[in-house]
Amino acid sequence: MNWDQIAGQWKQVRGKVREQWGDLTDDDIDRIAGNRDQLVGRIQERYGIAKEAARQQVDDWSKSQQWL
Repeated sequence: MNWDQIAGQWKQVRGKVREQWGDLTDDDIDRIAGNRDQLVGRIQERYGIAKEAARQQVDDWSKSQQWL
């Protein structure tokens, strides 16, 4: 699934994001609002990982989303 689709369907996708990254708060999810870079940044902050590692997680996750 490409990121434009994810951003456009953010209200439906947000639950899947919480399943994948449980340390993200509802406030984090609201602030991300479908923005890929915001998601990467929040994952980086919450999990204490490098930006590239967070970016790779987001890319892998988005590629695996075939359910929408």
